[in-house]
Amino acid sequence: MDLHSVNVRFDKEFRAAYVKFLASGRYILGDEVDAFETNFANYCGTKFCIGTANGLDALTIIFKAYIELGLLQKGDEVIVPANTYIASILAIIHSGLNPVLVEPDEKSFNISPTKIEDAITWKTRAIMVVHLYGQLADVEAIKKISIKHNLLSIEDTAQAHGAVNGEGIKAGNFGDAAGFSFYPSKNLGALGDGGCVTTNNKELANMIRKLSNYGTDSKYVNEVKGFNSRLDEIQAMFLNIKLPFLDSDNKRRIEIAKQYTLGITSLKILLPSLSEKGNHVFHQFVVRVKDRDAFVDYLNRNGVETIIHYPIPPHKQKALEEFSYLSFPITEKIHKTVVSLPLYPTMTNQDVQTIIELLNAY
Repeated sequence: MDLHSVNVRFDKEFRAAYVKFLASGRYILGDEVDAFETNFANYCGTKFCIGTANGLDALTIIFKAYIELGLLQKGDEVIVPANTYIASILAIIHSGLNPVLVEPDEKSFNISPTKIEDAITWKTRAIMVVHLYGQLADVEAIKKISIKHNLLSIEDTAQAHGAVNGEGIKAGNFGDAAGFSFYPSKNLGALGDGGCVTTNNKELANMIRKLSNYGTDSKYVNEVKGFNSRLDEIQAMFLNIKLPFLDSDNKRRIEIAKQYTLGITSLKILLPSLSEKGNHVFHQFVVRVKDRDAFVDYLNRNGVETIIHYPIPPHKQKALEEFSYLSFPITEKIHKTVVSLPLYPTMTNQDVQTIIELLNAY
């Protein structure tokens, strides 16, 4: 991803806003954060948005807030896809909860509703729904499961900014709460770290706001054991400038993905399986190949950068060695074969066509 080309489009606006920010003399939890929280809540269709320092903190603080409110207890189980990025699982562990890993659907890469039902026990209290690579999980089926079993539904929306289902509902507004990341490479990316939580629950929103600011909503009066995890004022400023362009950027991502899908004809490359619901914003365009090392080397030698999301599944990471005895054949196959191709909104059609021709010649 060429982050410079993505952000240089806003150079004039960034510079003008920075001068205004510098002159304001208010650099933490100022007008820019207030404005972004309002703007992003409106964009997602939720009642509340609370800025955080990053996406991992957003997810962790959601669980911590539910514990403070008495709806979760330490030791409760949270179902989570086995092939997600490790941050999803770390948020559960850091909150004193127990992650229960389940296999994804091999075609969509997203958590399998059937496997969710199979994994529910008397200790299960929540499901973490990860919209991996920008495609919405089967939120309708998962919602039915969460209602049936009286489970909380938490969205990890770090890769799905602006993804929308057939009824016009956006990512971040399907579950009880959602955690977003604004890491620079995201569909809506800051120029540093940032994150937020969206929810329609006022009590939860108030607790999350307290927890993210040392456990206080009144200076020097600390009601709970909180964190220092606030969205930076200058990052909120950048995000406010970029937010109005998120939908058009996502539209361009979808156009590029269609160009790839129609143009790639090599039988050695398995294209992503796309839902007919049009619910994918292509944070990544992920293909699968059997001889991945040779494939990546071929593209590198021809000037095309790739990345692997992710080479090692969470249960095989040293950090999570307590899960190493588990076997997840689908997850392990996915992690051994996936490759992300270049895709970002400032790519030209010629860029894409050049890559397609290289792929078809492989």
